[in-house]
Amino acid sequence: MALVIEGEERIAAPVEKVWEALNDPDILKDAIPGCKALEKKSNTELAATVVLKIGPIKATFNGEVTLKNLKPPHSYTIQGEGKGGIAGFAKGGADVTLAADGADTTILKYAAKAEVGGKIAQLGSRLIESTSKKLAGQFFSTFGEKVGG
Repeated sequence: MALVIEGEERIAAPVEKVWEALNDPDILKDAIPGCKALEKKSNTELAATVVLKIGPIKATFNGEVTLKNLKPPHSYTIQGEGKGGIAGFAKGGADVTLAADGADTTILKYAAKAEVGGKIAQLGSRLIESTSKKLAGQFFSTFGEKVGG
C-alpha cells in the first residue's frame, strides 16, 4: 500500500537555521512522533527506534534513515525503512525544500511517499492514510515550533 503526503510549514527562522535543525539528530528525535532513539551513524545515515500505534496495532519499528540529494541549505531527500516485527514494515522518503520568505522566515515544503506492508497494511488504506498524514503534520509542526520558537 503506497501513500503520498504533501504539505508545507512556515517556520519563524532563517533558512540556514532550519537547515541545521533538519540535520540535528536531537531536534529530529524530539520532533518525530513516538521516536525513542535516533543515533547519528554518519553525516548522511541515522538509526532510529520509533513506537507507533496505528488503529489497534502498536509496534516498535527499528530502522535506518538516509539523507540523499543534499543541496545545502535548500533541499534534501530523506529516506527510511523500518521493521516492526509481526506488525509489518514501513518504508518511504520525503523531498524537503526550504525557501526564504523574508530574512527571518522559511517555508518548508515536503512531498513524502510511504509504503507499508504486513499486518499494518491490513488495517485499511483510509486508516493508514489518515494516521500517516496526522504523523507527518505532527512532525513538521513540532519541528517548526522547536526551530522557530
